[in-house]
Parts: sequence; C-alpha cells; structure tokens
Amino acid sequence: MSGDIVLMRVHDALAEPPERGKVFLVDRLWPRGVRKEALRLDGWLKDAAPSTGLRRWFGHDPARWAEFAERYRRELADRPEALRPVLDALAEGPVVLLYAARDTEHNQAVVLRGVLEGARGR
Repeated sequence: MSGDIVLMRVHDALAEPPERGKVFLVDRLWPRGVRKEALRLDGWLKDAAPSTGLRRWFGHDPARWAEFAERYRRELADRPEALRPVLDALAEGPVVLLYAARDTEHNQAVVLRGVLEGARGR
C-alpha cells in the first residue's frame, strides 16, 4: 500500500503540524524566520529542490510557471536519486512536502508531487 502526498506551506505546518506521515522540506534554502528545531522533519531534500539558477529565473512569476515546471522536471530527471527518500517513505504511508512559497498553486512542491506520482505509476 502506498501513501498520499500532501502539500503544506511551512508556516501553516508551524501553526498546525501534520498529524501523520513523513515530513520533508523541499526547498533548497531554509525558510526565513523559521528555527530549525521548530519543524519536525524526516528529511530536507535540498537536492530535490530546483537549482539556484532555475529558482532565481522563476522568481515565483506565474507567467513563467509552465516553463519553470518543464525545466524543473528535466532537472529531477537528471537526479532521480534525490527522490529516493520520498519514494521509500511513500511505500510506507503518507508523505507531507513542505515548501515556503506563498503561492500555493505555482511552486516546486506542486511539480514535485506530479513527478513522484508518475514515478509511483499513478
């Protein structure tokens, strides 16, 4: 049995921590204003986050979303080992992907969830 993939903003997780599942931060940079001990994490997946160059190019501009998603998927295809911790966790149950972006529709966690679901054969 495999688990679900839940997306959650870091600041929402601080206010109301996830009740179940393994929790992974999927940002390359640590979220501003958040103490490391404040988050209950099972892993920080820096290598599964967009490269610094891609992140800066995107700049959370929704007009660049489609191109960002395509470029990010290519980056992930070049480093499949970065997904292993989450795929292993998904084999055991639900997973929570934490991200710091304010935009809940245009962020790397949305793309990453799609890639992970594809890798699981969903």
